Amino acid sequence: MENFTPYSSLAGGILLGISASILMYLNGRIAGISGIVGGILNNPSAAEKAWRAAFVVGIIGGASVYAYFFPVSIEPREHVTTALLIVGGLIVGFGTAMGGGCTSGHGVCGISRFSLRSITATMVFLVAGIATVYIVNQVIGV
Repeated sequence: MENFTPYSSLAGGILLGISASILMYLNGRIAGISGIVGGILNNPSAAEKAWRAAFVVGIIGGASVYAYFFPVSIEPREHVTTALLIVGGLIVGFGTAMGGGCTSGHGVCGISRFSLRSITATMVFLVAGIATVYIVNQVIGV
């Protein structure tokens, strides 16, 4: 493992847990990113859009600040085009709609509440991810 970063990973996990807890405590909402972003697009209420937009801006801003102070060189994979990334993103969005949430909603917030639905969904996410990586790397050979 060339990019093993236990301390920054631990710090990120702690910050994610704290932010999800604060959102639940103050707003009564689950910190599921697909639901939050979907609510910006589908919710007519200005108050709902405002907190959702602030959450998304905070995620992007926090990642930008971290990247500024701790720059990392990430090499793009060969044979991965912008179109393929867009298609992959759309497939993920479709999957989160089918699964009733994303890995952050089910994996972080749902499992911590011992939700059987979230535990099952997270297990399916992991198995599907493992199968996809195997198929792409070993069968297709990308």
